[in-house]
Amino acid sequence: MAAILARDNGASSTPPSHIRVDPRPGHQPLRQDDPRRIGRFQLTARLGQGGMGTVYLGRSPGERLVAVKVIKAEFAADPTSRQRFTREIEAAHSVSGIHTASVVDADPHSDPPWLATEYIPGPSLQDVLDQHGALPTKTLYTLAAGVAEALEHIHARDIIHRDLKPSNIIVSNAGPRVIDFGIALAVDSTALTRANHVVGTDGFRAPEQRPGASITPAVDLYAFGVVLCRSAGAEPFTEDSESLESLLPSRLLGVVTRCLDHDPSRRPTPTEVLEQLSRNDSSSEGWLPPPVRTMVDLHNAPTASAP
Repeated sequence: MAAILARDNGASSTPPSHIRVDPRPGHQPLRQDDPRRIGRFQLTARLGQGGMGTVYLGRSPGERLVAVKVIKAEFAADPTSRQRFTREIEAAHSVSGIHTASVVDADPHSDPPWLATEYIPGPSLQDVLDQHGALPTKTLYTLAAGVAEALEHIHARDIIHRDLKPSNIIVSNAGPRVIDFGIALAVDSTALTRANHVVGTDGFRAPEQRPGASITPAVDLYAFGVVLCRSAGAEPFTEDSESLESLLPSRLLGVVTRCLDHDPSRRPTPTEVLEQLSRNDSSSEGWLPPPVRTMVDLHNAPTASAP
């Protein structure tokens, strides 16, 4: 999960003596200088860290688990970074609920600014691929349909994600969830980026994603195609097409081929992808292979308990 960090306002730098953090995959113990409370949420573990900060596992007074994203002090002091974070909160609010993480609470004006979303127990797709390699066909179909549904919902609200990749997809028992709207862009808004700075991630960025270029939601479909290739164990940028043809199910191969078209006008919409996938008769029940279910179960386990 993309992350963002900060210091707590007056929080103790040592953990309460009755809390014992149990590190699990994706859950790392709090460090000495990490905050112990943000807003109403008690923080119990780290979930991820990125250039702008850290995401923590938090617990509400009502025992609800949340993922709390907090901006680093240096970015919180920068008006442009604060404005970008405010846009992220707005985008996350707008798309909450359909294969995405629902917003629980947020305060872009606090010191530090923060965003709390529902905690989705499960590893990132990147962690799954790193540990277990290519996904089986049934899992690929459900992954494709779930992410396409998320993109359909996101684009219907005039939002472009701009950074779809395996580390921004959570694998849960209830299906895949798309997260992290840190560089998402409203279709009718002005991008807040540095001069000559290209947004997105190498390998998943569409050809038209370059500094100063006008982009459309089609960039997310290009990244979607790359995600499906990587999830099948295929390399989308090789001259040998046999890799895709041998590793992708035939119906997904057609979808991926269209998504990777260098002409954005020829890429399918998420709705067209779903129409193509709806011809697949396999049930999504039990969509995860046993080793991946085990990874998800570990994320469902408690991360803090009394001795």
